[in-house]
Amino acid sequence: MADDPRGAIDDLAAELRRIAAILQLYRDGERSGDAGAPDGRDPATPLVRVAAAFGLSDFERDVLLLCAGMELDAGCAALVAELQAGAPANFALALAALPAAHWSATLPDAPLRRWHLVKLGDGPSLVGAPLRIDERILHHLTGLDPLDATLAAIVEPVRPGGELAPAHLAVADRVAAVLGSPDAGQGDTIVQLAGDDRSAAREIAANAATRLSADLFAVAARDLPDDAEAIDRFARIWGREARLVPRLLMVTGEGDGVEDRVRRLADRIDVPLLLVGLRQPIDAMRAVLRIDIPRLTPSEQLALWRDALGDTAEMSEDALRTLAFQFELDLSAIRGAKLAASSARDDGTPFARRVWAYCRGQARGPIGDTIERIEPRATWDQLVLPDHEMAMLRAIAGQARDRATVYGDWGMAETGARGSGMVSLFAGPSGTGKTLAAEVIANDLSLDLYRIDLSAVVNKYIGETEKNLRRVFDSAEAGGAVLLFDEADALFGKRSEVKDSHDRHANIEVSYLLQRVEAYRGVAILTTNLRDAIDQAFLRRLRFLVQFPFPDAAERAAIWQRMFPAAMPVAALDFARLAQLNVAGGGIRNIALNAAFLAAANRAPLTMSDIRAAAGIEYAKLDRPLTESETRGWL
Repeated sequence: MADDPRGAIDDLAAELRRIAAILQLYRDGERSGDAGAPDGRDPATPLVRVAAAFGLSDFERDVLLLCAGMELDAGCAALVAELQAGAPANFALALAALPAAHWSATLPDAPLRRWHLVKLGDGPSLVGAPLRIDERILHHLTGLDPLDATLAAIVEPVRPGGELAPAHLAVADRVAAVLGSPDAGQGDTIVQLAGDDRSAAREIAANAATRLSADLFAVAARDLPDDAEAIDRFARIWGREARLVPRLLMVTGEGDGVEDRVRRLADRIDVPLLLVGLRQPIDAMRAVLRIDIPRLTPSEQLALWRDALGDTAEMSEDALRTLAFQFELDLSAIRGAKLAASSARDDGTPFARRVWAYCRGQARGPIGDTIERIEPRATWDQLVLPDHEMAMLRAIAGQARDRATVYGDWGMAETGARGSGMVSLFAGPSGTGKTLAAEVIANDLSLDLYRIDLSAVVNKYIGETEKNLRRVFDSAEAGGAVLLFDEADALFGKRSEVKDSHDRHANIEVSYLLQRVEAYRGVAILTTNLRDAIDQAFLRRLRFLVQFPFPDAAERAAIWQRMFPAAMPVAALDFARLAQLNVAGGGIRNIALNAAFLAAANRAPLTMSDIRAAAGIEYAKLDRPLTESETRGWL
C-alpha cells in the first residue's frame, strides 16, 4: 500500500488531466506529440511503479490512464463518450488519439493483456472491443492494495506466531537470503521446505517474508486449478500481485495427488515461490532448491515449551523438561497446549496432567492395521513376580522418566551416537505376565501402549517388511509410546547363514529392525517364549533383559488373591488350595473369568466349585488332564 494515499490520488489526478488534454486536442483535430513523461516524476508513485514493474511503454501507460479516467474522472469520461458516440474506450481510440502509439500494445503477450491490467469486452473486432481497467489495478493506482478478489478466494495470509528455535531461525535466514538475491527478482527461485513439521515450515516462511518486508500468503495445493488454462491465469494474476506489492506465495501440499498441480504452477509462475508439505521433490522445468527443516532436539523443544507455558504457575521447570524429552510435537501443537489444557473440562485433574494428556493425544499418528493401541490400566499391584524382576521393571520405568535429567541436563546423549530410547526383552513361558508388565509400565509413565502384530508386519515381498516397520516406528515416535513386540522371536530371531537372496534379504530385515529399535526414542519391549532363539547381536543392544519365571505356589496364591474385584461376591475361597493349579497368570485369569460367568449364571456368589468347573474348561483347551493332586481338599 502506498505510504501516502492522498499523494497517490493527487499524482493520478494530474495524469488524468493530461490525458483529458490529449483527448481534447484529438477532438479538435490535432494530435499531441507529447508522450507525457515529465521530468522529475516521483518514482514512488503507484503509476510509475506499475509502469516499471510491468515494462510499460509510454503509450501502454497512457492506455492504462485512459481506462482509469473512464472510472475516476468525469471530464475524461465525457470526452470519450463524445468521441465514441456514447461507446466506451477501445484500442481504436487509443491508437488514434494517444501519442507514441504502437500496434504491439494490443498483443496477448504484451504487458497490458498478459498481466490483465486491462480487460477486453465483446466487440466487433480487437480494436473495437470495449476496454476497461482491471479493478485491482485501479485500486492500486489510487494507493489502495486489497488482495485481488480471485486470489482472496483461495489464498490466506500467514503471519508469524512467535519465536522460532535457533535451528529454524537459521533456515529462515537462508530462505530470506535466497529469495532476496538478485536472481530471485528474475522469478527463477523456487524453494521447497522439506520436513514433517508443517507448522514450523509456515513459521519459517513467515519469518523469511518478514525479513524481506513482504506479506506471506498460503494456498493449499488441492485448491489450485486443475487445468492448464486456469492455472496459467492463476500464475499470471499472482505474478501481477507480487509485482504490485511485496507479497510472497507459499503452496502447502495438503491432499492426495496434488503434485501435478504444483508442478504446473511452478512451470508457469515467474516470481519466487515457496513449497511446503510435499513428500517428494517437484519435477519442474525450473530448478527447485530443497531445504531440509531439521528436527528439533529436546533442548530446543524445551525452549519452545518455556515460551508457551513458562508463565504458567502450575508448570514447573521439571515438568516442562519432561514434556520436551518425551514428546516430539510440532510448533502449533506446543503453542496450543496452554489453551487446550485451560479449556479442558475441570474435573480436578492438575493442569500439568491435562497438558500431558493433551500431548498424548497430539502425538498419536495413524497406526494402521499392524498396530493395536492399548489404553493401559494395569498397575504395579497387579504384578506378581520375584523381587529381582520387579526391581528391573521399576528401573525401566524410572529410566524412562529420568531421561530429561540424564540425557538433557547431564549431557549423556552426547557421549554416543545411539538413540535415547530403551530396548528391553521380556522372556518367559506363556502367561507369566510379560504383556501385563508392559501395560503396567506404560500406565506408570502415562503413555500409550502400541502392540505390534508381527504376523502382519512381516511380508514375503522384498522391502515390504521394512516399509511396515518404518510405519510402526514413525507412528509412535512423536509421543515416545511404549512399543510392545509380542512373540518377537518370529522377527528378531537368529540371522541365518546366507545361501540365497531370500536369506540375504531376511538378514537385511533383521539388521534394519535392530537399527530402528535402537534409535527409537521411547521404550521398546519385546517378548519371547524362547530366549535362546533371539539373535546375539540383538541381545547386545538390550538395556534390560527380564526373565519371567513360571510362578511357584506362593506366587500363584498371590495372583489368585488379586484376581477378584471387591465388587464380586465370593464364598469362602481357599487361595492356598487354588494355588495347587499348576497354571501361570494368564491361565489363572482365564479360569477366574469363566468361573465368574458360571456364578453369574447361577445368580450366586462364586465358589470353589465354580473355579473347579472353570479349571476343567481351561485344561481341556490346553489338552491337559486336571489331576487329583491339583484339586485335593477343594470340596
